[in-house]
Amino acid sequence: MKYDFLIVGAGLFGAVFAHEATKRGKKCLVIDKRSHIGGNIYTHEVEGINVHVYGAHIFHTSDKVVWDYVNNFAEFNNYVNSPVAVYHGEVYNLPFNMNTFSKMWGVVTPQQAKAKIAEQVKQANITSPKNLEEQAISMVGEDIYKKLVKEYTEKQWGRDCKDLPAFIIKRLPVRFIYDNNYFSDKYQGIPIGGYTKMVEKLLNGVEVKLNCDFLANRSELEKVADKIVYTGPIDALFDYRLGELEFRTLKFKTETLDTDNYQGNAVVNYTSHEVAYTRIVEHKHFEFGSQPKTVITREYPQAWQQGSEPYYPVNDDRNNSLAAQYVAMARQAGYILGGRLADYKYYDMDKIVKNALLLADQILS
Repeated sequence: MKYDFLIVGAGLFGAVFAHEATKRGKKCLVIDKRSHIGGNIYTHEVEGINVHVYGAHIFHTSDKVVWDYVNNFAEFNNYVNSPVAVYHGEVYNLPFNMNTFSKMWGVVTPQQAKAKIAEQVKQANITSPKNLEEQAISMVGEDIYKKLVKEYTEKQWGRDCKDLPAFIIKRLPVRFIYDNNYFSDKYQGIPIGGYTKMVEKLLNGVEVKLNCDFLANRSELEKVADKIVYTGPIDALFDYRLGELEFRTLKFKTETLDTDNYQGNAVVNYTSHEVAYTRIVEHKHFEFGSQPKTVITREYPQAWQQGSEPYYPVNDDRNNSLAAQYVAMARQAGYILGGRLADYKYYDMDKIVKNALLLADQILS
């Protein structure tokens, strides 16, 4: 065997593991079917602006170990994620906070906002939420649910909110303070110069082969290393033998505009059905750019099918059960798994880094 590890996928998980293995004297080959490193956090410079090619990524964590680790490979700015939502021309702050409640109802104090929500929850007669709709109304009331949650969520997931599990909405912050910071984590920011430079530093000294599809060349590639770390779709690893796992995918439409400021914010969500996309990202605002032009990306959620990129796992009972069977098959076959596609779980970036570090300690110690 020429390598100790073949790492399938040059995204964040694969890059962190490869760095740690190389640091411990292991010889690694990292491959990726795409023409670039970085996976979905890949950034590409356009007009001096670092464009998040596969959607906006804001690094945030409360884990100091993880924060200190990534700061070895990038200097982070102090960007704070404060998206806004547009509903039929009305603009609201996200996450749901006193600015949102004040604009929606004219309330001023937390007590007034809580009373308004309690009144609407009582009218809806919800005691034990059984789906996303009931969970959302029990959290923020019917007005906010109808304007800022219902249609946006149905666009995102392609299903009626009554047919979606309650846990999806539980991640959404609700605060009774005037604070537009979406995340409550202690550390937050964007790597200055883009994520690609950070991944380049992680992979410094590691052999990388791009435009290399593991699944299309498996018989040859499985022979080059003692062990394989696989970060791709777990069902594709077995040619969907037990059936396909369900994902949602996105179509991105990116354009360069001859203006210095298109929307005044990095992320603006569009929450009504009448607008086909879910949000517009204006990339320069992630790094407080002052370039004379700007680059924007509209995101259109779509149903996944083979050949499209899988972004969001649909973690209902059927899919989770199927994923568990595939994971068991992969481990029995000797594969080492990591990342959101192989685990069939949605992870924030800090969890990806943490999981890769834990795996490296487990395997390489």
